[in-house]
Amino acid sequence: IERPPESRQKLKTIESVLDPAPLVDTTMLDLTHWIAERYLCGWGQVLEGVVPAGVKKRAGTREVKFFSLAQDHAQRREEFTLPQKQQAVLDALQDATEPLRLEQLTRAASCSVSPISSLEAKGLLEVVLRRIDPVEATSGPVEREDDLELNPDQQQALATIVELLRARQHHTILLHGVTGSGKTEVYIQAIREVVGYGRQAIVLVPEISLTPQTIRRFRSRFDSVAVLHSHLGDAERHWYWQQISRGEVQVIVGARSAIFAPTPQLGLVVIDEEHETTFKQESVPRYHAREVARKRADLAGVPLVLGSATPTLESWQRADNGDDRLVSLPSRIGNRPMPPVSLVDSRNDRRFRSGQAIGRALEIATRQALDDRGQVILFLNLRGHSPAVWCRACGQGVRCRACDITLTWHRDRQAVVCHICDFQAEAPRTCPGCGRAGLRLVGVGTQRLEQEVRERFPEAGVLRMDSDSMSRHGSHDTALEKFRSGKANILLGTQMIAKGLDFPNVTLVGVVDADTMLHQPDLRASERTFQLIAQVAGRTGRSERGGRVLVQSACPDDPAIRFACHHDYAAFVEHELAHRRATNTPPFTALARVILRGPDEAVVAETARGMTDVLRAAAGESSEIRILGPAPAPIARVKNFYRFHLQLAAPGSQDIRELWLSVEKQLPRQAGVESVIDVDPLSLR
Repeated sequence: IERPPESRQKLKTIESVLDPAPLVDTTMLDLTHWIAERYLCGWGQVLEGVVPAGVKKRAGTREVKFFSLAQDHAQRREEFTLPQKQQAVLDALQDATEPLRLEQLTRAASCSVSPISSLEAKGLLEVVLRRIDPVEATSGPVEREDDLELNPDQQQALATIVELLRARQHHTILLHGVTGSGKTEVYIQAIREVVGYGRQAIVLVPEISLTPQTIRRFRSRFDSVAVLHSHLGDAERHWYWQQISRGEVQVIVGARSAIFAPTPQLGLVVIDEEHETTFKQESVPRYHAREVARKRADLAGVPLVLGSATPTLESWQRADNGDDRLVSLPSRIGNRPMPPVSLVDSRNDRRFRSGQAIGRALEIATRQALDDRGQVILFLNLRGHSPAVWCRACGQGVRCRACDITLTWHRDRQAVVCHICDFQAEAPRTCPGCGRAGLRLVGVGTQRLEQEVRERFPEAGVLRMDSDSMSRHGSHDTALEKFRSGKANILLGTQMIAKGLDFPNVTLVGVVDADTMLHQPDLRASERTFQLIAQVAGRTGRSERGGRVLVQSACPDDPAIRFACHHDYAAFVEHELAHRRATNTPPFTALARVILRGPDEAVVAETARGMTDVLRAAAGESSEIRILGPAPAPIARVKNFYRFHLQLAAPGSQDIRELWLSVEKQLPRQAGVESVIDVDPLSLR
């Protein structure tokens, strides 16, 4: 190292190296630098998000004393007459090949702590503080299982992946398979090939807690599986990080952040249910795990497999253009048919007008399924008891004091609750707006649905799964095991019951309200509606017992609902892509969203207008970049912060990046106003 001039501050001496190996290697540094450029954020912000806090602070390690003989112990020994126990300690250290911890030394010398402390005070022992790691936590034994026999479609899909693995080539494969077609088995057997080469695989799943069956299958097939999820403590996360970085873990299964697992010998990356919105990070760095996985697989020269029964339009368009390779699993295992779907127009049933959730057709179908000793899944994507508290006099809903949304009545809390800031209060007796009495609970949430189901089917065991009832660690596993064992006959809940569940005895799926997402202010509302209905419909008909689906909707002619009821993904894609092409929206254009927020509405609006003026001036009249806004965000106030947004649309993300970087330092800043840019936003709320 070149010495600095004498006038500069002197270099300090390095006492010790904290980490025996770098926390991130050069390839990971390249990846994080790409993320910072792609998503227009700081490189330091990306690095902060890539390395878990528990790893950075070496959580789970502790400093302990290691004892060895002092260098001059022979000379100093002559100064003392040592008792037998102290001499035994010296003899034990003399025989040891390395320094011993306290518990090791007391065991070797058959003594207590006291003789060791006395020798330490006499200067006969040398004490060194070292950090040690915890013993690896085990998840309990899992019964081993053999690979399943693949059908011809699965064999073809596996052969396509193995061909790329053996050639050590990067390519993205879109594995489009209907629900129940055996995508997970293809993943597992492809990973077995990878493990056979002495390499590692990363498998991303939407939410670990919602896919216990998938995790169990991986653990039953491979010797070492690390499962990374939000319930891990810092110590456990640090331990897994070390195990993975040493190459001692064959398969890493986790949510989006698992894409940063420090695998030294990466051989394959798999993203299951690639259409799920949870793969997009909603805080800085606002990356999408699918695109990060694509880049990481490219840097490592390994295949990336994207699996889904309802792929995103972005992934489908890439495959259609030939950028990615499309592999299809068009049939269910055992050639079982897709369940027939009945579409019920809820406008024609008086029950719905009186506020009930279950129509006549769904009640009859549920009764038939229970009489035949089948099980039922009821899907409703609204939490709480009643989504709105409405005033009969002035027609206004009771709104959150801090957020621009209506409050939801939760019967279990006996309170009205904001689903954004979690504010809760006793339900008002009079309208906060006009002061009159006569407030009415409007709409149906999962708690009200549970109440109605228990009243109509008192003999049935009922389980509710939503974020309110499943807040405790392990509650998902407990509930699903209860349903699997037949202790519950009816499972109802939000979108968490639409993902990855495989219960052969489910003979009926009821979509209680198919319209909950259809009219959201979101360009992907139709796509998400189709995906949710198609996914939840796929939870039945997975055995010889067969099954059926009943969908209640007040918009039965909407294309998303109609195509989902016919299991016709291809027709939906054709229709929706035509609409996106006509409106010049993703995947035919790149999109970025700038969100500003602050406590003073006028200041936020002024800053947003100033920012828009700078961007428009830099883009110029002839630019292909379109700048929309500024305008109040659909949810205009969150936690007492007013929100404005504007959108940048361009032929490619590079155009947006170049424009933003060219004016970033010129953009107006106001005290108290925060701003962030979200590249490829999934939510426009």
